[in-house]
Amino acid sequence: CFCLFLPQISICRDLPNIEVITFSVNGISDLEPLHRCQNLSELYLRKNNITSLDELFYLKTLPRLRVLWLAENPCCGPDPHRYRMTVLRNLPSLQKLDNQAVTEEELSQALVDGVEITAPPARSSVENGWSDSTASSATGTTTEPESELLSCSLEHTNKIQEELGMKPVPRDKYSSFSLQETECSCKNRSNVLNAILLLMKELDAEGLEIIQQMVGRRLQAFQKKELQEE
Repeated sequence: CFCLFLPQISICRDLPNIEVITFSVNGISDLEPLHRCQNLSELYLRKNNITSLDELFYLKTLPRLRVLWLAENPCCGPDPHRYRMTVLRNLPSLQKLDNQAVTEEELSQALVDGVEITAPPARSSVENGWSDSTASSATGTTTEPESELLSCSLEHTNKIQEELGMKPVPRDKYSSFSLQETECSCKNRSNVLNAILLLMKELDAEGLEIIQQMVGRRLQAFQKKELQEE
């Protein structure tokens, strides 16, 4: 059982067994990464930037979801009744919505007053993080020098390395990769390290000792490999 306060929603793609997530006040607008969290039972999304109730499409596949807090998002709109009925029509297994218990009467009324969501939200190029100008520049020159992007990626990775008590990554380790490979590798590495940091906070002394032993063996294996290569 995992209960986490996560810094970025993309991590959820790698946490299929997570049960409770708090994403409140995070500027989140896209719920697509949550559709893999099949054990999710409680989800807190208060005060984000979810503009459309069509995002509920990604939550309809979660069989164990019982608690959802979606209040104070743009998708709630000016009509509280219509909003609540639409959520309950699409997520009839909820027991609590916005910290208010769901009644059998509401579930019945939702079939009449709620809007059924049958397709994922349509996303414009801007919503996906790409404007027309950005897309065109991707086929030509980059908007930032490669060296600046590499420095940014390296700085972010080394910050996480420092939190874990690990040595910083030398710049020449990054410069040996192409820009695209570096950005992809940095993103994946950052997601994994962030998840590790969060999970370590949930462990007791015994659990941390086990992690320490595993890390020690892993480091010995790497050191042995480096000596063989030399």
